[in-house]
Parts: sequence; C-alpha cells; structure tokens
Amino acid sequence: MNYLKSLLPWIAFAVVATQFDWRWSGLTGLVISAALLLLARRDGRTADTLIIEWSGFAFFALLTAVAFSFPASPLKTYTGALTDAWLALTAWGSLAIGKPFTLGIARTSTPEALWDNPIFKRVNVIITLVWALSFTAGGIAGIALLNFAPHATFALIALKVLCFGVPVAFTIRYPRIVRARAREAA
Repeated sequence: MNYLKSLLPWIAFAVVATQFDWRWSGLTGLVISAALLLLARRDGRTADTLIIEWSGFAFFALLTAVAFSFPASPLKTYTGALTDAWLALTAWGSLAIGKPFTLGIARTSTPEALWDNPIFKRVNVIITLVWALSFTAGGIAGIALLNFAPHATFALIALKVLCFGVPVAFTIRYPRIVRARAREAA
C-alpha cells in the first residue's frame, strides 16, 4: 500500500480539481507532496524510495506557480492529462536510468536479503513498465478526450480510475504470482 500513499497528492489533486479552480488543486497537491516528503525524510526513508514524491513535489510546484501566475492559461484545460504525462515521464525516466521507481518502494516492505536478487529487480522493472504504459495511455487518451470531448466527465473519471486501478491491481498480484511460481519450481 506504499504505492497508494506515494500517489496521494495526485489523487487529492484529481479530486480537488473536479470541485475547485486549478490553482487550488495544484496547491493541494503541492502541500500534500511537501508533507509526505517531510514525513518520509523524518522517518529516514532514502531518496530511492521517494521518486514519485519528489516528482510530485516538482510537478505541483511548477503547476501551482503557472496556475497562480497565469490563471487563464490554456494549460488549465489539460491539467488532468498533464499529470498522467508527467507521471509517465517519471516512470520512463526511472526505467531509463536503471532505477525503476517501484524498486525503492518495494524495498520498504521486502527483506534486505532479497534486494540484490535479479528476480526482485526484474519484477520491479516489469511493474514500473506497467505503470509507465498506463500513465502514457492515460496521458494520451486524456489529452484526446479533453480536446475532442471536454465535457465527457464520466469518460475522464473512468480513464483516471483505469489508469491507476490497472497498475495498482497488477502491482499487488504480479509479485504474488512470481512468488507462487518460485515455490512451485523449488
């Protein structure tokens, strides 16, 4: 469930954005991101476990600055899709540098003896890949929906739920499947 905690600013942003101006939703994401980072650092969490939190802080700081400086910016219409695009860049970037963002999070609930296991690393590459693909699909589909059917609220909400729900379900199930296969092989 550490994944959901890491995504809390993004979820809060999406909820607030449906009810209030983008300035306040951006500020909400920024405040929650900052609070999560402060709490995590106080608890001694290392930088590799906080990739999504740092990414969120950067995104919401940038979004909040733009939103308050240019409240009528055309970006306002696309903020929901831009969150997915930013998260996609974060996930793809973490894969590109060989440090999948899920690896650090998984280490917080996995015995240290398994951290260097190639299967553990491979599982996290695959999980991060699923997140990256989901965020990418969500960003592209969100931009298309907002461009061609901006009032299709149900479709936009369904898209958000799918883009978070599918990788969450995969993140929960896939390691269990890999562990079960390993037990059967042993």
